This record gives sequence, structure tokens and C-alpha cells, in this order.
Amino acid sequence: MTWNIENKKILVTGGGGFLGKQVVQVLLQHGAKQQNIFVPRSSDYDLRISDTAHQIISEQKPHIVFHLAARLAGIGGNRAQPASYFFDNITMGINIIEACRKNKVERLVNIGSVCSYPKHTPVPFREENIWDGYPDENNAPYGIAKKAVMVYAEAVQRQYGMPSVNLLLTNLYGPDDDFREATSHVIPALVRKFFEATTKQQDSVVIWGDGSPTRDFIFVTDAAKAIVNGGLSVTDASPVNIGSGIAVSIKEVVQMLQEISGFTGEVKWDATQPNGQPERRLDISKAQQLFDFAPEISLHKGIQKTYQWFAENYENIELQHPKYADE
Repeated sequence: MTWNIENKKILVTGGGGFLGKQVVQVLLQHGAKQQNIFVPRSSDYDLRISDTAHQIISEQKPHIVFHLAARLAGIGGNRAQPASYFFDNITMGINIIEACRKNKVERLVNIGSVCSYPKHTPVPFREENIWDGYPDENNAPYGIAKKAVMVYAEAVQRQYGMPSVNLLLTNLYGPDDDFREATSHVIPALVRKFFEATTKQQDSVVIWGDGSPTRDFIFVTDAAKAIVNGGLSVTDASPVNIGSGIAVSIKEVVQMLQEISGFTGEVKWDATQPNGQPERRLDISKAQQLFDFAPEISLHKGIQKTYQWFAENYENIELQHPKYADE
């Protein structure tokens, strides 16, 4: 049964970001009123501070909270600042859950990560496998922090009865992604590499690893629909995978971008850099059963859309890594 949110007050942490903006649009399509959706911006509210999280929830009095706010990066960022990614994500998550509990929020939707799965997980990844080992070392602090937040949400539901939904999101991409070298994930990083190599007529591009790892990618609008549909219909706090259910190697993504960009130079693989987790593909049968989840955008079409958006907006995109307060 799906919640009717026409007259519900909704708070979306991270609602001004790449994924959050799409989630807000889907909420509006589901009948939510614009004036009933509140998006706390990080420039105004630091969710790592407990009192700030409590202030937002107590003042806004939302019926439902979507917790999307996170500090994110690819392998490079996670390797450079593992403590920061652990601390920021676990602190924001626990603060929001505790504020929701104390203010009797009717439902919390928490977004977890595929990075929480063990490095060597049987493919496809099933939700029950999440405790079977240690995550890939390059992303482990971030992945464990997100997993711990999920555990706290489950514990609060068991002890206090506050309904929670925990959705485990796979690799995300699409227009308006983070294309900065220090923090971008694999597809936006590759989109930028091939666009700049093509426009600058470079002879080659250098790509981390050997291209063999597989990933499960989901387009941002498909992810947003899944978050809203799952958030409004799932009835317990046990984790639910959100992905495409399809494994694609990094080499295949590179080949797509060579074709889309028209790049004719040489691709050089830097095997001295880490591959990350060897394989990723999510079993999405639970989401299919619970709320008829079915991604609509194919990877090739999604990468085309992303590349076109990047090319059209290149001059106005933030490509420099911002400094954080703890740096």
C-alpha cells in the first residue's frame, strides 16, 4: 500500500543535490505540494551537529523524512580522506534518525550504498549477503558508516516503533552529476575525460585500473522514482537493493564513450591504480516484488544523455574541488 502524500509535510535532506532534486520532482508528481516540501541546504544547516538536526525536525514537523544527504566521492576521494567520509556520513545519519525519533516522525526513508557490501560478494548481491565480509578497502569507511546508519534505523524501529525504509543504492549517474576530478564517480569521471580529450584533440586518455571490474549503474531519474515508490510503500526496515540488475565492465563503459564522444585516440589503462571491488551486480527481485521496480533508462541511452548535458553545460559546470571546513 502506497502512502497518500498530498497533505503530508516532507523533509528531504540533500534535496538540493544531484539525486535530491530528482526525488523532489517525483514527490511532486506523486501529489505532494511544493509548499509542504522542505529542503535544508548544507550552507544553512550542518547536519553533523546534533542540535542542528533536532532544530530542523522540531521546527518543520515533517510527517516523512527522506535522508539523502551524504558526503560522496569515488575511489580517489575515499582513499584520500577515509576518516572524513566515515565521520560525516555516520554522524549525519544518526543525528537525523535520532531527531526523527524524538519528534515522532511518521516515516524515515534512509538511503544506503552498494559500497556497504563485502568486497567478495556472490553475484548478484542479495540483501542477506551484506554481513558476509568486509567491504572493499578503498571505500570501507564510507560503506561501513552507511551500513551502521541502516542498523540504527532498524534498531530504532524495533525499540521505538518508528517506521523506517532502508534502500541500498548502486552506482548512480546522469546529468548534473559531480564531474570534479577529486570527488566524481566512474561515469562522470569518464564523461569528462572523453569530452576534454575529444575537444582538445588529445592523443590518449589514461584510465585507472585495468577495466575488468563490473558495475551496476542506475540512471538518476530511475533511482529517484525507486526511492519515492519504495519509500512510500515498503513496510519494514530490512534493506532493499536499488539498481539495474545488470553488470557492465568499465571497459564496456569506455567503449560506449569512445563511440559517443567520437574519440579516436589511444586508451591507456593505468594498472598501478586500484580497480576497486571486482564485481558488482545487485539482485533487485525484492524491489520488484515490493513495489514493481523496473528501471527504464538503458545504460547506453543514459550515458548519451549525460554526455550531451555535460557538453552543453561545460562552461558553467563546477569542475574544481571545493575546500571542506576540515581541510
